[in-house]
Amino acid sequence: MTIVDSQTKGTAPASRPAAVATDLTKVYGTGDAAVRALDGVSIEFAAGRFTAVMGPSGSGKSTLMHCMAGLDTPTSGTTFIGDAEIGSLDDKALTQLRRDKVGFIFQAFNLVPTLTAAENITLPIDLAGGKVDKEWMKTVTDQLRISERLGHRPSEMSGGQQQRVACARALISRPELIFADEPTGNLDSNSSTELLEFLRRSVTEFGQSIVMVTHDARGAAFADRVVFLADGRLVDELAEPTTDAILEKMKQLGS
Repeated sequence: MTIVDSQTKGTAPASRPAAVATDLTKVYGTGDAAVRALDGVSIEFAAGRFTAVMGPSGSGKSTLMHCMAGLDTPTSGTTFIGDAEIGSLDDKALTQLRRDKVGFIFQAFNLVPTLTAAENITLPIDLAGGKVDKEWMKTVTDQLRISERLGHRPSEMSGGQQQRVACARALISRPELIFADEPTGNLDSNSSTELLEFLRRSVTEFGQSIVMVTHDARGAAFADRVVFLADGRLVDELAEPTTDAILEKMKQLGS
């Protein structure tokens, strides 16, 4: 099944997709023990849009994200981020692409414990020898309500504050695309809502492109579009989703 993003009401069409996968397959193991995590997935993620990826456990959600982000290598098929074909890049070029054009937010915050919040946020730029845009840094940290915590280390912050620091780190270089893998999985309901509201605003106000893997229907309802996987295949999608509509789709998938 091929799913191409369509324009949502009130959203300007993008000149090109933020990411594309064509006939993406990922097989783990061989022979009778082989597991087909992705089975011929073709999909586009439009620029300036918030897309959620859902499906039952083992449906291939995270595998799809990891292959499209260059964190894992597909068995076959092609993936693009912008104009760059992931499979054609050597290790150096792939590292540079992930550093410069892609942001990541994971369920585990992945902060460096010995660094302050500010140092964690600017780490990707510092490692690249770049210059931090201080005005953008202030905008992001103010929006995420962590400006008063920039001198604190992760152990001195709550889980919600740590995840907001991780979110700021993903945004600091103004990447073309952010991949978020269960970003609210370790957060309480209030912290989850705050993070999702910010991701929503980053798309609406800053034109960010976000692909979020989640099992949470309420969280997915913040997206412009939800795509559904089952058994490694794309099986359905919803535009302008509501929590109830998502839950009904997941029920149909046996989740």
